[in-house]
Amino acid sequence: MILLLLLSHHSKGYFDSMPKSPVKSLLERHDKLIHSEQMTVASHVQREDEDWWLNTLMIKGFDVPFKYKRKKRYQSLKGAQVNLTYYPCDEEIAGLSFDYMKVVRVKRS
Repeated sequence: MILLLLLSHHSKGYFDSMPKSPVKSLLERHDKLIHSEQMTVASHVQREDEDWWLNTLMIKGFDVPFKYKRKKRYQSLKGAQVNLTYYPCDEEIAGLSFDYMKVVRVKRS
């Protein structure tokens, strides 16, 4: 009840000036980004490449790998529910083009 009274005293502009979530601001700045929530990780592979760890996720319901890099080895996400922000990419290997999703943000849900 008190919350409703407080809300009724503030103008709409007050709530518009509240800080946006990091995901919303990313999506507004980059129109090709896609954000998906509560995706189940079917497999998580980590490979060391010089100073970086290359991570590849396979997500249930998707036939395309989700790839990202980290400086340190990450805990296994196999079986976990994750929120992902990503965009579609393709890479050429031995003259063949392969689609994958480049992950810019991963977070456990």
